[in-house]
Amino acid sequence: MSPLLPGLEQALVERHHTVRLHELPDPDRFLRDHGADVVAAVASARFGVGNALMDALPRLGAIVHFGVGHETTDVVRARARGIDVGNTPDVLTDCVADLAVGALIDVMRRMSAADRYVRAGNWSAAPFPLAARVSGKRVGVLGLGRIGRAVARRLEGFDMEVAYCSRTPVPGVPYRRPPTARALAAACDALVVTVAGGTGTEGPVSAAVLDALGPEGHLVNVARGSVVDESALVAAVETGRIAGAALDVFADEPNVPRALLDSDRVVLLPHIAGVTRETREAMGDLVLRNVERFMTEGVLLTPVPGSAH
Repeated sequence: MSPLLPGLEQALVERHHTVRLHELPDPDRFLRDHGADVVAAVASARFGVGNALMDALPRLGAIVHFGVGHETTDVVRARARGIDVGNTPDVLTDCVADLAVGALIDVMRRMSAADRYVRAGNWSAAPFPLAARVSGKRVGVLGLGRIGRAVARRLEGFDMEVAYCSRTPVPGVPYRRPPTARALAAACDALVVTVAGGTGTEGPVSAAVLDALGPEGHLVNVARGSVVDESALVAAVETGRIAGAALDVFADEPNVPRALLDSDRVVLLPHIAGVTRETREAMGDLVLRNVERFMTEGVLLTPVPGSAH
């Protein structure tokens, strides 16, 4: 359905009768003539399988996402049609957590801004302004799933006081759990967003949450652009209602609001939290194993929760 790792594409071609739909000169004609022959679809999490495409594949039994996200496919609709939906969880947990902590350190210590300061020749004129200490601060993690827990474990190494907010309590963790995202932000020096994207999680980081974080607070988002009210974030950055933000995801990627581009208090990353050679290879391997399991046994190895038969 979309470009994938060359090695994964080659393995799919070697093991299965594979069609690269996105490369065909007339995809619609192929779907009319051969759509009923397709039993599995593989797509990046960015593109997924839309409803119209799903309808054009009447024998489709599995959709496998290259990535942990699956909001680009209507999982409920797919399940109603008897289509299992899979993704690649766990394999990118550590890399996303690493980047989240790195982004937090960057924005609080203003490392990217300091780099630009030196490159611009400003160091000879004046010392770089003071930044915020990282160790010992209070950090809230919004969404304590696999990635959130990995972030929290890393933050403990900086002697940070960790709290979290999630829909339900997470058993076996020593962290405080304020009842709302706003209460979490009010109790913390920094808020790291790792909540899953998709339906039901649009905009939990609202203007009120950003106001609760306050003018000394920092925001890190490695989840989805949709979980932060981007217009409220722009306003908070422009007016100094938060100290800064480190963002790996945006509401309309790859388009980034001009106000964020222009702010020296914002760290901007091109959605790279899970983009390492090691992670991509592991994701490709898991996609291939999902396809193999479906083609031989009719089930997926890592179905999205609630999507399997």
